[in-house]
Amino acid sequence: FSPEEPAGRSESPEQTRPQRAPPSSQDKIPQQNSESAMAKPQVVVAPVLMSKLSANAPEFYPSGYSSNYTESYEDGCEDYPTLSEYVQDFLNHLTEQPGSFETEIEQFAETLNGWVTTDDALQELVELIYQQATSIPNFSYMGARLCNYLSHHLTISPQSGNFRQLLLQRCRTEYEAKDQAAKGDEVTRKRFHAFVLFLGELYLNLEIKGTNGQVTRADILQVGLRELLNALFSNPMDDNLICAVKLLKLTGSVLEDTWKEKGKTDMEEIIQRIENVVLDANCSRDVKQMLLKLVELRSSNWGRVHATSTYREATPENDPNYFMNEPTFYTSDGVPFTAADPDYQEKYQELLEREDFFPDYEENGTDLSGAGDPYLDDIDDEMDPEIEEAYEKFCLESERKRKQ
Repeated sequence: FSPEEPAGRSESPEQTRPQRAPPSSQDKIPQQNSESAMAKPQVVVAPVLMSKLSANAPEFYPSGYSSNYTESYEDGCEDYPTLSEYVQDFLNHLTEQPGSFETEIEQFAETLNGWVTTDDALQELVELIYQQATSIPNFSYMGARLCNYLSHHLTISPQSGNFRQLLLQRCRTEYEAKDQAAKGDEVTRKRFHAFVLFLGELYLNLEIKGTNGQVTRADILQVGLRELLNALFSNPMDDNLICAVKLLKLTGSVLEDTWKEKGKTDMEEIIQRIENVVLDANCSRDVKQMLLKLVELRSSNWGRVHATSTYREATPENDPNYFMNEPTFYTSDGVPFTAADPDYQEKYQELLEREDFFPDYEENGTDLSGAGDPYLDDIDDEMDPEIEEAYEKFCLESERKRKQ
């Protein structure tokens, strides 16, 4: 269609206007307006807009997202003037896109091996990762994974210690101030809680390979977590207790398994301490509820389900739920009984002998009794009057609630 002449309108306004009586003087102005309104679509045509989208347009990033790392990463580390800027940019990138860890961590470690060649550079790297992991809550898990990877793939090992040793030394500095931090002001406690949870993630993710190739966890972290819990419970403020609950939910099952292997009862002592806090401490009702839920979680083996190693046929003696799904039968007097009833065999045999109560039906519902069966003849489709009345009331009540 041409822009000057819209489709379906080839006649002039005078030709298309319907015939009508001559208007009065009062009608002249509305008539002119009507003509103008009819003529307007003929001359005002929406312009054809050309899209400004292009396949070569820059990649879209959400508000607040920095793409500097992605661009520089593709060009290599030459665009970064310092190690600190390169590492910090990667940490920010990993925080925003944790899914890129698997695909980019190898090249990141290779770059660090060419850049981190002195004790000071290694110390700076450890500090940058530690600060990121303890200042951004969502990065504690990813930071622990990063620490584990670098502890096995960084080649530098100066006299001051390798990456893992320097990381544990940095954590020890914070650990030694645990008692003061747990009773400090709100800002101090918040920073302390971030450290506690990061240490929990380190305990779960930091792998130490033995001389025979076996992989173990750092025992020193296990001891440290026990003492951190003591510090938190010794200062039973709400935020300290919440941090303890989070730590035990994160590491409780692993800690208890390890202590049991060593014959220790540390978890029993922790649970007893939690119960004392619930009884004596002036913490809020919600926090006490959290502590009780934690005790309940631990009593259920931390929510874990262990499959039995060998199959055993279920019997009433070894399975408390043996009779749970058994059907319920009724005696001739209407008394219910199940397979768990001591007189089950006798009552069930009596039930089988009451053949007149069971019409002859196949499993698919086909009637085998034939026409004129006296039992079926007594059955009609009409409801009992009381049942019918109750059903009508139910329908009326349901309709009333629906309209409300």
